[in-house]
Amino acid sequence: MRIAFLAAAVALLLSGSSTLAADIAAGKAKAEMCVACHGENGISQMENTPSLAGQPDQFIQWQLVFFRGGARKSDVMAPMAEQLTNDDVRNLGAYFASLTPPKGAPDDNPDLSKKGEMAAKGRRCASCHTDSYAGTKAVARIAGQREDYLLKALHDYKSGARAGGGGAAMADVAYPLSEEEITALAHYLSRL
Repeated sequence: MRIAFLAAAVALLLSGSSTLAADIAAGKAKAEMCVACHGENGISQMENTPSLAGQPDQFIQWQLVFFRGGARKSDVMAPMAEQLTNDDVRNLGAYFASLTPPKGAPDDNPDLSKKGEMAAKGRRCASCHTDSYAGTKAVARIAGQREDYLLKALHDYKSGARAGGGGAAMADVAYPLSEEEITALAHYLSRL
């Protein structure tokens, strides 16, 4: 009897876990509401708006949950995220993670990129964002991200305006950055 109960419990758990699997096609359909700001195929053309293509699945999910719960503030994102179900969040994370990330912008200032590379090494950015700055799990991909958005994000972390997720770690990293380092980091990372 006990073995039958355990077998039934395992079967129930296994059957339930398939409902937690992400549906990329459903994520693509739901992402239609994201295109106006985050661009076709998740590559933003809008100032101060991040590209989402190639962002780690968990990163997208956590950010949507932070917006939905109010831990991360945005007059634009909060009302959109409030409408999302947990399945929507999972599906959007899987969809954006499946897209090809944006290519870095052409490097029109190699000297500034060199300063940014030195700042990234000095601040140990790769310890969380990986050696290629492609992000992992709940840590953002910053390679090839829009330069204006990286500037905004670093300023928001430095000022304490941005919270949620790795906010404490980022605040510790960003607070001591000089304006020159912020500019150089944003330039360098956007060119990768």
